[in-house]
Amino acid sequence: MADERLDGLAELSRRLEDGARRLREDDLEPDDAIRVAGECAELASQAAVELDRIARLSADQAEVPGQEELL
Repeated sequence: MADERLDGLAELSRRLEDGARRLREDDLEPDDAIRVAGECAELASQAAVELDRIARLSADQAEVPGQEELL
């Protein structure tokens, strides 16, 4: 279950990186840049929701995915 959530975050991250790459393109038209920026904002929002969901679910568990005990 945690792997599926992390896979979802990885996919959102990949899509955000793709959007950032497109925004850096020299030949991107202003209207397209606005559209891509909006898509990136939506993806970032989805990632925030997913991170919040993981944190809330993990609060009930002893181990948080990707976290290790501090010494």
